[in-house]
Amino acid sequence: MSLRKSKLDLLVRVRYSNPLPPPPFPPKLLTIATSPARYADPSFTDRLASETALPMFVDADLGMPLDLGQWEALWDPEDKAADALLNPKDDALPDLDPRDAFMLSDTLVAETPSNGHASGAHTPVASVPTSMPGTPAPTPAWLRKTEYLSRDSAARQHFFLPDDKEDVGPVDVSREAQIRDIESTFPSSTKPIDLSTLKHPTKPGLTAVAVYDAFPDTELWANEYDLFKFAERPGERPADQEDTRLDCAVLRPMESDGDHFLAYYLTKDDDASERFKSRRRGQYGETDPSTTPFQFVRDYETVKIEREVPNEFVLVLDDGDLPPARVGTTGPLATRPRGAYYKNIERKITLKKKRVNKYDTAYTDKWDVITLSRIPIAGDEERDRAEAVAIVQDSDYWEKLAAQAREKHARDVMANLMGGDLDDL
Repeated sequence: MSLRKSKLDLLVRVRYSNPLPPPPFPPKLLTIATSPARYADPSFTDRLASETALPMFVDADLGMPLDLGQWEALWDPEDKAADALLNPKDDALPDLDPRDAFMLSDTLVAETPSNGHASGAHTPVASVPTSMPGTPAPTPAWLRKTEYLSRDSAARQHFFLPDDKEDVGPVDVSREAQIRDIESTFPSSTKPIDLSTLKHPTKPGLTAVAVYDAFPDTELWANEYDLFKFAERPGERPADQEDTRLDCAVLRPMESDGDHFLAYYLTKDDDASERFKSRRRGQYGETDPSTTPFQFVRDYETVKIEREVPNEFVLVLDDGDLPPARVGTTGPLATRPRGAYYKNIERKITLKKKRVNKYDTAYTDKWDVITLSRIPIAGDEERDRAEAVAIVQDSDYWEKLAAQAREKHARDVMANLMGGDLDDL
């Protein structure tokens, strides 16, 4: 005979009660016949309300004790002097209690939350009474939780005083006035600069040796530049050996089975890279029949892409001794004035070596060699480059662009009114 062993090791069986009331509505996803009137009748909550105790402590004065014995006018209606105390006139107002003086002040107190949280106790300002609303009394630190102390330490009070705006009259917004106002913000540019007074903000040991005027580089402005950072030095040569091929490499965007990466190509030797770089310094529009082969090295995958690079530029320091540069895209060659010519960087991309997969059957568009040659810029490419350079070369570019937009909008409105395209009418 087997005995059933209890799972509980208690000597006395414990019974637990279930005080929850029955559900007032049928469970969801179950069809139970019920009267729709139950949904609009709040009588089912009566039992819950009766079981919930609502403590309410109300004295005879409803929390606002008032001693009516201090007002004699309430007991003697004929006393006119006492009636003036109850209903004072504007020319005979009683003395204001000093504790209520802040209510008549124009100073507004605003509490600025810190990091989106409500602020707590603040350090009182000497010019503001400590009894002003929004300035709670200081609480001992040992009575408060640590998280409240750290949150309140960053909070500050700000006082907003009424602005006394002066009538400055009409503002001149003409182009000449804008140029004058902009030039007035650079008073030091028209005077000699003492280099000994220039200090680097983070490296005090550096000393300024020259001053350059900054200009946008119209020769490079039509190009888009990306900054690539490699996890390790590219190429097959050791790190201690100089490799002049690295500054003329070719990166080809690739895609294999939804995976995007870059194929990296280099010239075969240093002589081929030097010949390629010398041809790149040739004249614009010159057709060079020679070609340069670039051999495949390996694939790289992107680790991080920064699309906003506000503090890095391509900078060319020109002391006036550089070869003549082209003004714009199709302009004549001319010697530029001395200055620092800059072009912004569009993106910053970090690369690392891609693992070689010998069994990747989707990688079918691989090129072992790229033969690169140069052709003159013409057609749509030349027009796009000229428009990009006009942004920094033509001072009226934005006004012309706005005028073209207004003209196009007017033509569209006229076309809608006449029921067709203006070019067809």
